[in-house]
Amino acid sequence: MSENERPRILIVDDEEAILETMTFTFMDVYEVLTTSDPTNAIGIMEENAPIAVVITDQRMPGMTGVELLSEVYERFPETIRIILTGFADSEATIKAINDGHIYGYVNKPWEPDELKALVRRAVELHSLTLENRRLVDDLRDANLFLEAVMDRLRTGAIAVDADGVVRAVNHPAKAFIGIEGDIVGQTIGSVMEREHLEELSERVKTLADEAGGTFEELDIGVGAGHRIRVSVQSLLNEDEIPLGRVILFKEISHEPLTRDLEEIVGRLAETKASEPGPLRDTLEKALVDLASLGGRVSGAGVESANMSELRERVSRTQTAIGNWLDVDDTMAGDAYPDAQMLRDRLSVAAQRWPRSESLPEGVVALSRAVESYYESGENPRQRIL
Repeated sequence: MSENERPRILIVDDEEAILETMTFTFMDVYEVLTTSDPTNAIGIMEENAPIAVVITDQRMPGMTGVELLSEVYERFPETIRIILTGFADSEATIKAINDGHIYGYVNKPWEPDELKALVRRAVELHSLTLENRRLVDDLRDANLFLEAVMDRLRTGAIAVDADGVVRAVNHPAKAFIGIEGDIVGQTIGSVMEREHLEELSERVKTLADEAGGTFEELDIGVGAGHRIRVSVQSLLNEDEIPLGRVILFKEISHEPLTRDLEEIVGRLAETKASEPGPLRDTLEKALVDLASLGGRVSGAGVESANMSELRERVSRTQTAIGNWLDVDDTMAGDAYPDAQMLRDRLSVAAQRWPRSESLPEGVVALSRAVESYYESGENPRQRIL
């Protein structure tokens, strides 16, 4: 797949209505392939490789989702696997996790935004897996360990040879797991003997013992609230002879905080203008919650690209809400406010709001009131929010 091609995802479901819904949901971002016959899925994957993500229903005639994902795992291990299940399919879901090595499962009925976020992360994981595979294909013995880890990547990495000796390490890896000094030349076992890495040592050993360098994920607590995700990839030369492995670390401290932000935003986006109680109360409470969340983000003491992005999103959301409240106050308090200034502030707020496609209904009403005032010059001087 070239850089300009969109990632491909395959949807497998015997219900045509679901296939149509999924296609409409993802067609703007991905190249979407579908089939209602699970027995055709492998053939489609062979003809359209690489497929980044397969999303399949569990209950289908001819082949279950578990059976399909198990075959996908055997034939296309780098493809990320997601299964759709009902609450009654808990046993099948557990079996899918064990046999199909699924990345995630989604209960029916699903929330579109949550499904989109899960697929986006799955596509990113697939991209990282392909990147690692390309590194294995391209690198040679002399420079493999140096080129496999680069300081400019967000992902931390430690390259270890077949004897368990650290051959290279990048700065993100050392920062994520709290290692100081040069560890090149030391055995990975001695590096992991540090007291705060005891649990991580066991996790790395378990992953490293997996046959074939499979890509599995585990959340490991490091320090006070600092979290990373660790995985292990085998390193092979051009003759497929094992040369060692690369231990990958990704900082995920932001994930629970990001969920809190999404909850705040979602609560506002779902507030109906017809519901009892003014939207203003909800907005003001959201500002309090955002200030608290911002404090937790800063107090986490984690410096990473993901945490910086979250900090920026919190700030932008605060700006959006603050502008809405200020515009509402101005419309209610001033007889003839500057209409263009009000429009500009609403425009800025819309750009800062993290869900531009779903503004709160009260904010939409406020925008209409400002536009009406801009066109007519008549200000009713009443609060909208």
